[in-house]
Amino acid sequence: MNQGGAEERLIESLRDLIRIPSINPPDPAGPELAAAHYLRDALADVGVPAQVHEPVPGRGSVTARLHGDGTGGEPLLLLSHLDVVPAPTHRWTHDPFGAEVADGYIYGRGAVDMKHLVAMELEVMLRLAEEARAAGRDPASDPIPGLRRAAAAINEAGGVSAWLGDRRLYPIQVAEKGYAVYRITIHGTAGHGSMPRPDNAAILAADAITRLGAPGPFRLTPTMATFFDEAAAAVDPIIARILRSLKSPAGVAEAGATAASTANLCSPVYARVANALVRDTISPNIVHAGVKYNVIPGVAVVEVDCRTLPGTSEEAMEAIVRERLGPDLVAVSTIELIVAADPVVASTEGGLYPILAQAIRDHDPDGMPVPIMAPFATDAKHLVSLGVPSYGFSPLRQERDETFIDRYHSVDERVSLAGLQWGLPVLYDAVRRFCG
Repeated sequence: MNQGGAEERLIESLRDLIRIPSINPPDPAGPELAAAHYLRDALADVGVPAQVHEPVPGRGSVTARLHGDGTGGEPLLLLSHLDVVPAPTHRWTHDPFGAEVADGYIYGRGAVDMKHLVAMELEVMLRLAEEARAAGRDPASDPIPGLRRAAAAINEAGGVSAWLGDRRLYPIQVAEKGYAVYRITIHGTAGHGSMPRPDNAAILAADAITRLGAPGPFRLTPTMATFFDEAAAAVDPIIARILRSLKSPAGVAEAGATAASTANLCSPVYARVANALVRDTISPNIVHAGVKYNVIPGVAVVEVDCRTLPGTSEEAMEAIVRERLGPDLVAVSTIELIVAADPVVASTEGGLYPILAQAIRDHDPDGMPVPIMAPFATDAKHLVSLGVPSYGFSPLRQERDETFIDRYHSVDERVSLAGLQWGLPVLYDAVRRFCG
């Protein structure tokens, strides 16, 4: 692989993609569609035909395929999304869609979530197509019989280094939580604000939020048990004891007290992530009540974001919501499911995972790949019905003080040039080994 030229093209592609404001909800002008056209044209330049899909106006996806000759490994899907969240410019120190380079980082909305992986996957496709041409094959027309469904997929959010004490870990996403979003309409009694009453819908909603926001019970899944064990085996004894204690509810409180006195154990954001990965969570995020300061509201609406561990169904989650509310609030509430999806779990035994882990080890012998679950959802959920296991793997090697997950949807979202330069050959090697 011509590393120097590939790195330059990768960085330029990422900057081009960041400059396309592919915001979701989409702009009527369709910048997300423009991002799909960008990828189509980049692939066409190396002879790879790509198709742009527009399922709804302004929203675009692109698909392309490179065919093996039947002598290599199994088919692999490289999966990404092109949309980004809005980026109000308040508090940004760089133009969120300027793709400015400063202090060794590329700044812009989508740098982390997740155009850096789009650009890396694009560069891998371009390099493979160029290698085919160098071998006398036409990536656009050489017919390869027996096309098969992908045996596995590489997706976002994994393989990014995180420091635990003095050890660099690379959590590879092999599972993700499910979700269920509910709209809870709470009915009180309207009246004049000068005469307060206990069935004020806003007061009832406040009580509901307090009950729903309490932490749920501890539950350890096999994925997280493996994560704690493998991470503990890689670090010093003091941190290892803390990690192993996190495998039991009794140890969580003890670990918190110990961790507080252990300097530089990990960033608080990682502690927050770990806490979310050992329980089903409920987060009340939207509240509506009232029409005027002197009118007691008769109705309040609370929308809650529930994230479910493997083994918790949507029906079970709704039962938890009702139990938290209690019979008094359930009696005056209507609970409506807005959207839901099941958790996803892929195997770490055989298949793609060992190849991803080995690619990390080869490029960072001091690093430690470990399996982990994501607290959020990805497009892996769309592959479940096809039976395609998906792994979060957007490899980046980060400095100790750079907490990647804190950059999601934040101001001054950024990705390091050094991280991209390290990650590109890791991704390329993983793809090559699985497919070849």
